Amino acid sequence: MASSSNFFFIFFLVLCLKITAKKTYIVQMKHQDKPLSFETHHDWHSSSLQSLTDSPPESLLYSYTEAFNGFAASLNEEQAESLNKSESILGVYEDTVYTLHTTRSPQFLGLDADLGLWATGGGTQASEDVIIGVLDTGVWPESMSFDDSGMPEIPSKWRGECEPGPDFGPKFCNKKLIGARSFSKGYRMAIGGGINKKPKEIDSPRDKDGHGTHTASTAAGSHVANASLLGYASGIARGMATRARVAAYKVCWETGCFGSDILAGMDRAIRDGVNVLSVSLGGRPAPYYRDTIALGAFAAVEKGIFVSCSAGNSGPTRATLANVAPWIMTVGAGTLDRDFPAYAVLGNKIRYNGVSLYSGRGMGKKLVGLVYNKDNNTFGNLCLPGSLKPSSVRGKVVICDRGTNARVEKGGVVRDAGGVGMILANTADSAEEPVADSHLLPAVAVGRKTGDLIRKYAQSNPNPTAKLVFGGTVLNVRPSPVVAAFSSRGPNMVTPQILKPDVIGPGVDILAAWSEAIGPTGLVKDTRKTKFNIVSGTSMSCPHISGLAALLKAAHPDWSPSAIKSALMTTAYTRDNTNSSLRDAADGSLSNPWVHGAGHVDPQKALSPGLIYDITTKQYISFLCSLAYTIDQVKTIVKRPNITCSKRFKDPGELNYPSFSVLFGDKRVVRYTRELTNVGPARSIFKVAVDGPSSVGISVRPRTLVFRHVGEKKRYTVSFVAKRKRRGSTVRSEYGSIVWGNAQHQVKSPVSFSWTFL
Repeated sequence: MASSSNFFFIFFLVLCLKITAKKTYIVQMKHQDKPLSFETHHDWHSSSLQSLTDSPPESLLYSYTEAFNGFAASLNEEQAESLNKSESILGVYEDTVYTLHTTRSPQFLGLDADLGLWATGGGTQASEDVIIGVLDTGVWPESMSFDDSGMPEIPSKWRGECEPGPDFGPKFCNKKLIGARSFSKGYRMAIGGGINKKPKEIDSPRDKDGHGTHTASTAAGSHVANASLLGYASGIARGMATRARVAAYKVCWETGCFGSDILAGMDRAIRDGVNVLSVSLGGRPAPYYRDTIALGAFAAVEKGIFVSCSAGNSGPTRATLANVAPWIMTVGAGTLDRDFPAYAVLGNKIRYNGVSLYSGRGMGKKLVGLVYNKDNNTFGNLCLPGSLKPSSVRGKVVICDRGTNARVEKGGVVRDAGGVGMILANTADSAEEPVADSHLLPAVAVGRKTGDLIRKYAQSNPNPTAKLVFGGTVLNVRPSPVVAAFSSRGPNMVTPQILKPDVIGPGVDILAAWSEAIGPTGLVKDTRKTKFNIVSGTSMSCPHISGLAALLKAAHPDWSPSAIKSALMTTAYTRDNTNSSLRDAADGSLSNPWVHGAGHVDPQKALSPGLIYDITTKQYISFLCSLAYTIDQVKTIVKRPNITCSKRFKDPGELNYPSFSVLFGDKRVVRYTRELTNVGPARSIFKVAVDGPSSVGISVRPRTLVFRHVGEKKRYTVSFVAKRKRRGSTVRSEYGSIVWGNAQHQVKSPVSFSWTFL
């Protein structure tokens, strides 16, 4: 009897929790259903929410009008279910959490300060009229990277503002940093207590993390002389588009970036009048109608705004890409021709190469004890907090396996236990590419193979010893670029017929501005302050492309976002500075389009691509209608009431994309038609050249395209024929290219071939 009573009590408790526990939901409305009696959509959203759920007015967190048709609200499960039954509502979705994809790059890309290529008449650069909106952790406005010396008045089209806050206000903005806003309601609901409870973090656009300041200054930072991270990478720091304007939208907080806040930031950025959106964050792959970033990006692109997003840092594992919608520029990461060498010298007199950004006192010339705590019970090999015994590591160099906790935290654990140095050794999961960090103690990061040799020495030698040596900054490294091991890889798991990533850009050891509210490692115990930091990630490569897009928009104001994307993709290069094919840092093997997309961006050539693949909103709709989505799901993305999907592609790969992803499956022949637009001189003639594996026949008709006028469009059809059927998983993917060329231009499209979806 007692057990029965307990059961009913627990059932009642769960039911009460279900009814009372509130979460943030994103609600999509049928935009056209707004009654005329409501002056604004906000009024309609508020009224609908109260009438359908009996919710108080403060339950309405955001009312969206540009990036999405609907609102975000704080609801319990029962209220969400009630809303979903309404005829005026297309869908109700629980809020999603996204994560951050956390001076030499302008020269590496060929954007020298005195280069007149990007300038317009009179010495004034047209990029002064281009505004880059950065969705991130906010901005540190005092940074010299946002100095507005010599900048003209703010463009009259700008409708944004510098929001006031406890530690922020209009006085912190200028003619360079022209806007700053913060969006925290989704975050505040997620941490509990509702939007009226004082949050742990101050609600303002000020950057307490550093990530947002770094990405914003990478995209469009002003020239800053004598910039460095504690002496490393010393020189001039500058963004890609030094004369473009910056608007910061803080959507990321301590616990992550919430979809409702991201959507609010995108919604506001569109209304404010940005030309480029830079988004260095992402989540797990999802259908486009459930992907907050994809939804907001579609609305932005439809209004002529270029959207650049990071591909993710989950490499070298395959099929790990984020932000794969075809209207988004998906950016992977590569290296620069700059390195920060450091060395682990062992007692057996063998010196192993590694990297480091350690800037304190060195270890001297004396060898000290070396220890590797491979104990499965304590996880000392990972150097987790509390895992090291001071009696074992005091005065020694400790080998720490990479993984589980932050790289820089491991060094702090070693230091706190009395260790004097650390060798951070990659494992199979992190492969061969070590990452340079500004460690709290002398530390060297090494790749997996080197790490295995050092681990073996430490475990086999009765008295292992080592010392660490630091080599400063080295330039003109060869080969470069190399695709970063952490850069997320294809294939595209949402729509495999679209090849992703699109391109790679500089994303390893990037020097840019930093928040002075936090040390270079981001650790609480790191009390160092620096105006610049060196960070790696596709978060860093994304704003490079955002800045380049701003330059292209300035040079070609009439180009659509897809035209800019096409120019960057079809002119990208796939050979490094030794004239060899691009390599993958994960294992040193040759890279491929699932790793580097079309290749590494080349802004000089992108300025004059010759031909472009343009895509209209109607074509994107035909693409969406070719997916297994309902009409309502398509409407969720395109926000139009009259969608019928009467016109749809037979295959999503028919989209006029600058690359090809060919899925044979049960078919032997896949045929696509593409359309090219002449953006070069009149009377241009292009001939086609194809390259592919022996297992696939490629034919193009016609083989010559003659463009008599600028802006003229011509179509071609390419047929891919599988010469024999692949069995099992012996060969799952191969690659090729299609190039339209003449003496002035080479318009190249990568091609991937798959016989199975994975």
